[in-house]
Amino acid sequence: MKFYNTLNRKKEEFQPLEKGKVTLYTCGPTVYDFAHIGNLRAFLFEDILRRYLEFEDLQVLHVMNITDIDDKTIRRSQEEKRPLIDFTDEYTQAFFDDLKTLNMLFAHHYPRATEFIPQMIETIQKLEKKGYTYTTDDGSVFFKISQFPDYGKLAHLDPDQLQSGERVEEDEYEKEEGRDFALWKGYKSADGDVCWDSPWGKGRPGWHIECSVMSTHYLGDHFDIHCGGVDNIFPHHENEIAQSCSASGGAFVNYWLHNEHLLVEGQKMSKSMGNFYALRDLLEKGCSPEAIRYTLISTHYRSKLNFTFEKVRTAQKCIYKLRELKRRLQGLEDDGNEGKMDAETENMLSKFSEKLSDDLNISGALGELFSWVSSLFVQLDGENLDYSSVRGSLSALDSVDTVLGVLGDTGENVDENIQQLINARNKAREEKDWERADEIRNQLDDIGIILDDTSDGTIWKKK
Repeated sequence: MKFYNTLNRKKEEFQPLEKGKVTLYTCGPTVYDFAHIGNLRAFLFEDILRRYLEFEDLQVLHVMNITDIDDKTIRRSQEEKRPLIDFTDEYTQAFFDDLKTLNMLFAHHYPRATEFIPQMIETIQKLEKKGYTYTTDDGSVFFKISQFPDYGKLAHLDPDQLQSGERVEEDEYEKEEGRDFALWKGYKSADGDVCWDSPWGKGRPGWHIECSVMSTHYLGDHFDIHCGGVDNIFPHHENEIAQSCSASGGAFVNYWLHNEHLLVEGQKMSKSMGNFYALRDLLEKGCSPEAIRYTLISTHYRSKLNFTFEKVRTAQKCIYKLRELKRRLQGLEDDGNEGKMDAETENMLSKFSEKLSDDLNISGALGELFSWVSSLFVQLDGENLDYSSVRGSLSALDSVDTVLGVLGDTGENVDENIQQLINARNKAREEKDWERADEIRNQLDDIGIILDDTSDGTIWKKK
């Protein structure tokens, strides 16, 4: 099993710190808005990673943070004139709803930054005693990057180009502006009533210290894997390394995995372009959760993903094919079958695992799966299937889906999804959005569903 380690810019054999167990930290949402599909792409990559590790019988301890205190959450809660906790609770719940909708495994722990303020203060004090910090007149505490010789190794920055000694109080800053960063931010009137007491006066933590404290609280000072988007490499993860290693005096993370950005129809996603989608936006357009999930996982995590509605339609066809195979196999299942996997099925599972073991080569794994699926359909159509292997084939299909998470129920839930699409089409017709209505009809046709618009409403049947 190999993963591409951002720290060393190469694929490396994965060796967990403790045999048979994996400690995993994934950067979670900043809960000031609904998660967009770029965010969800990152969370789904991490979901596939965890599912694959468990597929290989590794025991995973997964921690994902909730950033409920930073510049964005404060600013947005003030704009809406709502207490910070009420504001962030709403979007935290919306995030959990998205996870359920997309069939993501829940992390074992979801620490919220506001729950760990005392531990953050304690860590900053430790850094202060070791000489890694300085305090400004307003009570802000900054990390001195000049005191950490390895700064810049994750992002592969030239230390000579970093402008050490200058301070950045914002939570985010541009790559070329590597500077001392805030561990603790002294209180400003713009923060309203959001502040905590500290040895340096009232204030709040910086963004970077939050993840360091929450990850090590559950996983220890040294753990296996840390994930996030490529935009997290610098400054966030670089700063995490600096403060964590300085505080503990030892190693922090062994493997850093980062996913690439997402485009929409070939363009950068933005609200001004009209191509900015949260999950609920896609559901309203008639996209099924399974098809969205499949679309977002089917491109290798280190490649840019170009999200298109044509890909969603193709994904739906793929899911329909898998579900149709399962239904047909279930129709042949007999208690008298031995349930043994034939050589072809065992070979598929072996190659599926082999592809994923190469840095989560999902396209290769899907290629092996659908080659096997096509072969089974040929055998079913020709009535040449070895019936003793039916249960084995069903078991293999279910095993594969423990990683993919797209198969779901082949019965009532499928019918529900079809009805949801029909409802979305009816709404489009009421609004005289004929283009959208035709699009949904074509989408249903792609998965073998014929519509009949009658005076009593729209009815459907399978081809």
